[in-house]
Amino acid sequence: MEDELVFSLIMSREFKRVVLKLSGEALRAPGSHDNISPEIVEGIANQIKAAHHSGMEIAIVVGGGNFWRGAAAAGRGMDRATADYVGMLATVMNALAVQSMLEAVGVPARVQTAIEMKNVAESFIRRLAIRHLEKGRVLVLGGGTGNPFFTTDTTAALRASELGADIIFKATNVDGVYDKDPRQHDDATRFDTITYNEALSRNLKVMDGTAFTLCQDNNIPIVVFNMNEGDNIRRALSGEDIGTIVSG
Repeated sequence: MEDELVFSLIMSREFKRVVLKLSGEALRAPGSHDNISPEIVEGIANQIKAAHHSGMEIAIVVGGGNFWRGAAAAGRGMDRATADYVGMLATVMNALAVQSMLEAVGVPARVQTAIEMKNVAESFIRRLAIRHLEKGRVLVLGGGTGNPFFTTDTTAALRASELGADIIFKATNVDGVYDKDPRQHDDATRFDTITYNEALSRNLKVMDGTAFTLCQDNNIPIVVFNMNEGDNIRRALSGEDIGTIVSG
């Protein structure tokens, strides 16, 4: 019965509280040497503003890949835990940039981070985070989970579970989930819907396995969509039928 209710929610596209997962690369202009493009971040902020004005409660989890990738640094000899902590700090820089631009376009926002840095952001406190959402503030979450060896995909799944989110929107550079990489295979087939179990059994890399499993355990659907086309962030948050739905 619970799965039927979730599927009905997805099909009706009626969401009250959502988590939007943005990669760090989403904040950088293609081919640019700048880690963050103010123009791109402004465009993202304006798309979020449209959904926010509808009354939707929005939490954003940002990655840090435009500055740093812990796994890549570990592969070049750095201690993995240390490399991951550096990456967590990178996500906080991105979170502050997103907050600043949201406020510039008239959207109240708060940054919370899993790593305490009280001079620049609040520490993540679940009850306070929920209160921010209830008060109509966009919540921008940095610092990952606060632990090494976990991706920001897992952070999105964890925070969505903690905050009682209806759904996760994962913004990527492809227009959904495929049976193989569409950038390398012309015959790749896109799924309109797919189950967590099938995504895990096929080893589809759109999110890591820990994130998929956490969403499955807590019955949180995921919509995977291409953020590089037009105003797809606004369209996704508004409930338009784009991307691939991953659910139970």
